[in-house]
Amino acid sequence: MNLNELNRLCTLCGTSGREHAVRNYILGELKSAGVPEDAVTVDRLGNVLVHITGLKRPVHKVLFTAHMDEVALMVTAVNADGTLSFDTVGGIHAGAVIGRQVLVGKDMHPGVIGTKPVHHLSKSERTAPAEMSALYCDIGTCTKEESLKIVRPGDIIYFDTVPQVFGEDSYAAKAIDDRFGCLILLDLIRGMAGHNAEFDADFAFVVQEEVGLRGAGVAAAQVDPDIAVIFESTTAADLPDSHGTDRVCELGKGAVISFIDGRTIYDKALYDHAVACCEKNRIPWQTKTKIAGGNDAGAIQNAGSGVRVLAVSVPCRYLHAPVSVIRLSDAEACEKLAELLMLTLRLDFEG
Repeated sequence: MNLNELNRLCTLCGTSGREHAVRNYILGELKSAGVPEDAVTVDRLGNVLVHITGLKRPVHKVLFTAHMDEVALMVTAVNADGTLSFDTVGGIHAGAVIGRQVLVGKDMHPGVIGTKPVHHLSKSERTAPAEMSALYCDIGTCTKEESLKIVRPGDIIYFDTVPQVFGEDSYAAKAIDDRFGCLILLDLIRGMAGHNAEFDADFAFVVQEEVGLRGAGVAAAQVDPDIAVIFESTTAADLPDSHGTDRVCELGKGAVISFIDGRTIYDKALYDHAVACCEKNRIPWQTKTKIAGGNDAGAIQNAGSGVRVLAVSVPCRYLHAPVSVIRLSDAEACEKLAELLMLTLRLDFEG
C-alpha cells in the first residue's frame, strides 16, 4: 500500500460541498498517470468522472466509486467574546471533539474546541451526554471584531490531525473515511492508464456522501453502469464494552464485504462473487454482523434503471471522529480484492 499517498490524502481538508482540495489533488494525479484530458469530467456538483478506454467493451459496465468528502464542523456565528459557535457537516458525536485542535477558515487558522470547565458543571450536566450547542471554538481572540478578521459564518472547521503508524499494524488519521477509497481508485486507474487496458472501465470520485449520498446518484445517472463497486470505510465497534453482533466488524480480520446495511440490500451474486475471490486467493475477509450505517450504494442502487451494487470496506474504529484507526493488513486485503474485482467483474462474472 502506498502509505505516503494515504498520508497526503488524509491530510487534505475537504468536507461536503468543499471538496476542491481533494478534487484538485486527484485531477493532478490523473494527469500524472497519463489519463487523457477528454477521459476526465468534472460535473456540476464537483464529482470527478473518469472513463478509461480499453481494447474491448466489457460484458458488464462497471463503475468503481469512492467519496472525497470528510466530516467537519461549520461556523454558524461569531460571539461577542471572539469564540465561534458551530454545527456539524456530517454525523459527529459532540463528546469526540472536546479539547481537539482544529484548523479554521480559508487560512487554516489554529483553534481549539472548548466547553464549560468540569468544575462549573452541575451534577446533572456531568452525567448528561455532551451537546454540540454547548461547545465553542476558541481561536485565540478576545472580541467579535478580531475574530471577524479571521473567520466568517459558513467557514469550515477541520480537525488538525497528523497521520501516524503505531503499534504493530495500526494507522491513525482523520478522513480515512473515505480517502482510503480514493487511494484504491487512484491505484486502479494507474494500473490501466497508458497500459493498453483490455477492457473499458469507469470511475467516480464523488461529493457530499456525508450529508446524504448526494453526489453518487448524480454520478451513476451519468455513467449508467450495470454494476457499481463502492470502496469505503465502515464502523468497527470491536471495543471492550461491545460484544457479539454489536461489534459490527473487527480490525485485523480483513476486508468487509457487506450483504446489507442501513441503506442497502446488496446484490447477492456480487456478494458471493467477492467472497469467492477472497476464498480462492486467501484474502482475509469478514462481513458486517449488524445492520448499521450506509454508504453511496444506497443512492447508486436507485439510479436510472437500477444498478447492482457491492461494497468493499476497510474496518475503521472511531469513524466520524477527529482521528480514526485502521489496520494496514485490512487495507491491503481491500486493495487485493479491488484488483481482482477489476479483472473479474468486467470479464467473466456471470451472476
